[in-house]
Amino acid sequence: MKLYKLAPICGVLLLALAASSCNRLKARDHLNKGVQSYRNAQFQPAIMHFKEAVRLDPSLLNARLYLATAYAQQYVPGGDSPENQQTAKDAIAAFEDVLKMDNGTSASTTALASIAQIYYSMKKFEDAKKYNQRRIEIEPNNPEPYYWIGVLDWAIAFPRTQTLRSEHSISQPNAKGELPPIPEKFRKDLAEKNGPLVDEGLKALNKAIELKPNDADSMVYLNLMYRQKAEIESDDDARQADLKQAEDWVNKALAARKAGTASGSSEAPPSGAQ
Repeated sequence: MKLYKLAPICGVLLLALAASSCNRLKARDHLNKGVQSYRNAQFQPAIMHFKEAVRLDPSLLNARLYLATAYAQQYVPGGDSPENQQTAKDAIAAFEDVLKMDNGTSASTTALASIAQIYYSMKKFEDAKKYNQRRIEIEPNNPEPYYWIGVLDWAIAFPRTQTLRSEHSISQPNAKGELPPIPEKFRKDLAEKNGPLVDEGLKALNKAIELKPNDADSMVYLNLMYRQKAEIESDDDARQADLKQAEDWVNKALAARKAGTASGSSEAPPSGAQ
């Protein structure tokens, strides 16, 4: 092919490269403006800038991560309005876009943790568990996702127990202040539903303790999970042993906090839960 025939093709390529370079510069400008708005808690302007940055440069991972985080900042945990629920969905979708681009680095772990937290706030506990399990695949030595699986297993199991006790009027403490055991005719069905959750939760929380021995929050949830285990025991001796284990973990948690070695996990343990 003669050189003069190549000239138009080269010109087109140069123009395309120039346009692409220009778009990348504009994208980074929008990213910087979005970050400034985000830092000033101006989330709607930030979202507009991040969206434009992604449009101009779809490969700009930080813009996608900031976009998702800005959506998440606007979500009100527990809010049931259609607008709030849509914000949660937008945040999850944006974090999913991050996961499509990034697998196995800090951005993906941030996205997985954020999606799990949103689902937890929406009380979609099974979905939250799935994302924490995916975190474990990427960072098996991080105690946090194991802790959260224990929290979520308890959050699913505990209401079932409380509902059953309330419906059948077996929630009144005896003279010693202890709750009576659940009658066998109700216990068996509860054990089938909660047994796998209790086993999984105990395993996850013990792993969290193995990885972070002084994690008081995991100790608190081990206490709560052993109380759920006690609820489904068919043998009274086993039930009492579980309750003893629960008390032991309470004491360990108090000692850890007193010594100033608690981990300071983001999830506060529920007060008065059994």
